[in-house]
Order: sequence, then structure tokens, then C-alpha cells
Amino acid sequence: MTESTNARDLFRAAYEHRYTWDSNFPGYSADIELKQGDEVYNGQIRINPDMTVEVMGIEDEEVKQSIYTQLRDIVTHRKRNSFENSHGKNKFSFGEKDETGAVEILVEGDSMGSNYKVRDNEICLVSRVMGRMAFVINTHESLDTGEGFAASRYDAVFRNPQTDEIMRELDFEDQFEKIGDYYVMTRQVVHSKENGKVITTEFNYSNIKLLEPATVS
Repeated sequence: MTESTNARDLFRAAYEHRYTWDSNFPGYSADIELKQGDEVYNGQIRINPDMTVEVMGIEDEEVKQSIYTQLRDIVTHRKRNSFENSHGKNKFSFGEKDETGAVEILVEGDSMGSNYKVRDNEICLVSRVMGRMAFVINTHESLDTGEGFAASRYDAVFRNPQTDEIMRELDFEDQFEKIGDYYVMTRQVVHSKENGKVITTEFNYSNIKLLEPATVS
């Protein structure tokens, strides 16, 4: 990193190096199997070209909502937004460099009080305060798709911003496969720790098919 590299340029380069789906993304359908303890649920999902998501064939409302939330998270990470659109009005400055070589990027003007760390042209940490919840997401491993990075092993710690008390801790392991021209998630294992209790949830996706473009009659 040269002296001439400013915090905005460094963050922008890392932001634009995330793996996202392009404007031709057709969407896809898949079978979903959710496992939690001894419980197994099976259904179908669809992510549409406009990034809306659908969950079908799951009777249990809580499980259905859990899958829906996970799909919305997938879309949030894969949806392409220009840097100017997302961060154009913000001001960036350098914070500390940690022992791993990650550089802290401090942000002014962000309504959610976000700060980041960047290492090797990748955003490796996101820190954010949203109302009565603060969270830090730390990325430990990523898949380099050749078109950008997709986080494959990361954790999230949620705290009470007033007391700094840890409310919940999550560990994620994600696996991807290239279907046609697009990388999509095939498996996610989530270890959730709350009140000293650990719950493991598996999302397994199979029979993944890109959607055919709708024909205009």
C-alpha cells in the first residue's frame, strides 16, 4: 500500500472485488433440505432474476422464515450495487492496522455507523450498529471465484451496544458450486451460540437449475 493510496480508494477496490451476480443473472431454483438436530425439512426455493425469493413446500412457518431469511442474506451479498450508489456520500479514513495486516477503514456519513477492515483487496471485517444491536462479522476464509471473493468461513458476534454484552454468536461455513456462469451456494452450516447453548443448522441445496428467461408472447 503506497502513501498515495487513500482510504476511499482502498475500500472501493475491495468493495468492487466482492463476488456478485451481473445484470444477466437469470435466477435459479433448487431443492432445500434443512437439518437441525434430529429434525429434517424438505422443500423448494427460488431466487428470481429481480432478486425476490420464494420458499415452497415447507409447512412449518418458523422453518420457512429461517430459509427465507437465509436466502435474503444470499441475495444481499450477491446483488450488485455500484460503489457510488452504496457509499458515494461517505467519507473514509484509515484506522489501525492489526496483527494480520488488515487495515481498519473508518466511515463518516454512514447511517448505520459502519466500519470495516480490508486485507489483500478483500473486506474481511464489517462492524455495524443498528439501533439496539451492534454486530461484527469477521471473515476467515474466502473462495476466489476469479471474478471476486465470496466469504466461505466467517463468524458474527451480536452485542448490546449500551452494555457491550454478547447476545449471540454465529459461525458460518459456506460451500459454492458454479452452475452455468454463476456461483451459487450449495451448503451452509451455521453454529449458533446463545445463552451458552449451541444449535447447529444445515442448509443443503441440490438439483440447482438456472431459470429459463421468460419468453415474450
